[in-house]
Amino acid sequence: MPKKQHRLYDVIVVGSGASGGWACKRLAEAGLRVALLEAGKPQSDKNFTEHKPAFELKYRDMAPEILRKTRPIQSRFACSEYNADWFINDLEEPYTTPPDQPFLWMGRVRITGGRTNVWGRLSLRYSDWDFKAASHDGYGEDWPLGYKDIEPYYDLVEKYVGISGSAEGIDFLPDGQFQPPVPLTCQETLFRERVREKLGRVVMPARVANLTQPLHGRGPCHFCGPCERGCLTHSYFNSAFTTVADALASGNCTLISNAMVYKVLMDPDHNRARGVLYIDRNTRRPEEVYSRVVILCAQAQESVRILLNSATREYPNGLANSSGVLGHYLTAHVRSGGGSGEFPSFALKPAPEGGGPHKPMGVYIARFRNLPNTPPYKKFLRGYGYEGESQTGFHWDTPGFGEAYKKAVLEPRTTIEITGFGEVLPRWENFVELDSHVKDIYGIPVLRIHMSDGENDRAMIQDMGDSAGEMLEAAGAKNIRAYAHPSAPRWALHEAGIARMGSDPKKSVLSQFQQSHDIKNLFVMDASSFASNPCQNPTLTIMALCVRSCDYLMSEFKRNTF
Repeated sequence: MPKKQHRLYDVIVVGSGASGGWACKRLAEAGLRVALLEAGKPQSDKNFTEHKPAFELKYRDMAPEILRKTRPIQSRFACSEYNADWFINDLEEPYTTPPDQPFLWMGRVRITGGRTNVWGRLSLRYSDWDFKAASHDGYGEDWPLGYKDIEPYYDLVEKYVGISGSAEGIDFLPDGQFQPPVPLTCQETLFRERVREKLGRVVMPARVANLTQPLHGRGPCHFCGPCERGCLTHSYFNSAFTTVADALASGNCTLISNAMVYKVLMDPDHNRARGVLYIDRNTRRPEEVYSRVVILCAQAQESVRILLNSATREYPNGLANSSGVLGHYLTAHVRSGGGSGEFPSFALKPAPEGGGPHKPMGVYIARFRNLPNTPPYKKFLRGYGYEGESQTGFHWDTPGFGEAYKKAVLEPRTTIEITGFGEVLPRWENFVELDSHVKDIYGIPVLRIHMSDGENDRAMIQDMGDSAGEMLEAAGAKNIRAYAHPSAPRWALHEAGIARMGSDPKKSVLSQFQQSHDIKNLFVMDASSFASNPCQNPTLTIMALCVRSCDYLMSEFKRNTF
């Protein structure tokens, strides 16, 4: 029998990442008693290793085959010998897929702050061209809210997080509350100007959650490079040392670490959640915590896994799933089209490996297909943007030997590489379910993920590669290499949509405030609530939606709804 913790909280928040941190901060600072359940261990500055030399590591960060023994999936992105203990052991916490639908579920972090410890930090707003996309092209469902509903929350989040960027005046990619942008390199500036002049496309400094000015005791980015290993100056946004720290400082938030949430507990006599059951990762004992409201912020698949594992007699196909939609319409950006090319080095000399400044990101190329007041693009619906950056390195592949070779190696080679991130249309046949035959080491049934490219995705990927080559050529690049590959196995990390919001409870799981249609004191405040997954990176919208939903939740508390 589980050991019961009898204290009744106002709110339980599951997960401490982008949305979980904001939920705790917003609610605890308002005076609500919050229990934050985090599946991983606590995070602190002593774990950050962005300045640690490789020679201090056991394997000098040069033995990837050892890392792959326990983290064959996680080691493909941001996971190295420096931070491997932040990530799950893939063998202990597996998932399954059909043999013909490989899917890389990466960024599965088990530490306070979740994915904000290792995220790419690109922070872009959505517009009504995204929220109301179905009205424009007839595919799918509109979001049950519009830009004006979320705009003040974008403002609030950006001012707190610290987003560096430039105002560009693009209606379909709204400007925000920016710190000065990270400066472009000479090559990026050349690329920006020539692409605008010859093709009319907007290339801008990437809008990133890296400070360029001090903010709330955090220092500006000093461009050391390996952000996925932490940041002692707190220059990038990580909920562990921002929103979660604020929540704990309020005195109203209790952090319960190493808590693998298994299921939401229901009141046997009423249609309401009464708490959660979790497995302590250290003792493997089941524990229960109780509250008036439960908020899932565990990440899209993790939150839906909890709901599926919480099935009851009243909800046999997953908790809060009277619509049958839970788990369906899985989306994750396609990012397997792009290109690279060489540019003049402008007397810039390459630094030794690991030396010199390393910007957090370079450029973002705004979407240019299927825009307002333009004819629909014939090849596919929706659109894509690009992330890119320039790099200057040694000419390692120069031919020859001896003194001539040594001299040639030192000649700098500057390249710009751009990678497309494309919107995937929500499709019923892309879904997650429980695998009844597989459990993790905590005894919790795992997910089986079904995800494949559709015709629209394949056409978009090809266009990403073609357009990348076109822009690099227009910018005067040499030795251009463009590519367009099938996206499987998918790995953009921007999973969304499997507990979608909507106005019609028969076709959605959540309301516009991320509240369950079926169970009024149950909320899901991560990207699983998205009605669609626009080509912009989702994290800024995840946070803004969460704050908006928390304000609604507090208004309901005042009405004594719960």
